[in-house]
Amino acid sequence: MSSSPERASCWRAVPGGIRLRLKVQPKARRETIAGLAPDPDGAALKVSVGAPPEDGKANAAVIALLAARLGVAKSAVSVVSGATDRRKLVEILGEETRLRAALDALLVQQD
Repeated sequence: MSSSPERASCWRAVPGGIRLRLKVQPKARRETIAGLAPDPDGAALKVSVGAPPEDGKANAAVIALLAARLGVAKSAVSVVSGATDRRKLVEILGEETRLRAALDALLVQQD
C-alpha cells in the first residue's frame, strides 16, 4: 500500500522510524484521530484527547493514543517539538513500512 501525496505530507521517514506532524485538541469529549488538517508545512494529523494541556497530561494522552492506534510501545513515541503547543512534531520508532501502513489504515478509516 502506498501513501497518497496528501497523506504522506503529514509524515516523513527518519532513521529508525517516522516523524509525524500533529494538530492536537486537548480537553475533547472523546479521544480520536480525526483525519488530516491543513498545516503551514503541508498537512497535520488531527488528534483529540480528553486530557487538559497542563503538566504534560495532553502530551502523555497523545503518546498513549498514537501508540495504541499504531501498535507500538508508548516508549517508541516521543514529542520532538511543540510540547506546549497544539502543533506538535512526534517521532515514532519502528519499521517505516509498517508504521506507514498503520498510519494509512487509520487515515482510510477517516475518509
